[in-house]
Amino acid sequence: MSIVETQDEIINDFSLLDGDMEMTVFYIMELGQKLADMPEAEKTEENVVKGCQSKVWLTATLNDGKIYFNADSNTAITKGLVSLLVRIFNGQKPENILNTDLYFMHKIGMERFIGTQRSNGFAAMIKQMKLYALAYKTKIEVGQ
Repeated sequence: MSIVETQDEIINDFSLLDGDMEMTVFYIMELGQKLADMPEAEKTEENVVKGCQSKVWLTATLNDGKIYFNADSNTAITKGLVSLLVRIFNGQKPENILNTDLYFMHKIGMERFIGTQRSNGFAAMIKQMKLYALAYKTKIEVGQ
């Protein structure tokens, strides 16, 4: 599935909640519970996303020219938010991640149910995922 298709699917999923704030927050936390478990050994300071108020751990691996992310957080809502990004970016080529326009947040009205601190943290998660994509893109181009 493409990044655009996945974002459209997320927008559709959230539209079913009809803007209900409480249901939306519960849904985001539920998404976090479905995130694949991250091994404790990967929950290191080196893998912490800088700029998040909560602890967010993020790793990435390259397999057949596509990036696969693993993430976790110490808070339910943040884990749900990072799970949305993992859902969008997992299995994508580095250049697709780098060139993508993330629009789902505005379409689902995310700014209404996450505060400024979480918005900053969410931006930091996106930045970190794009940094991984840039590093892997460079690695592929250099042929290592």
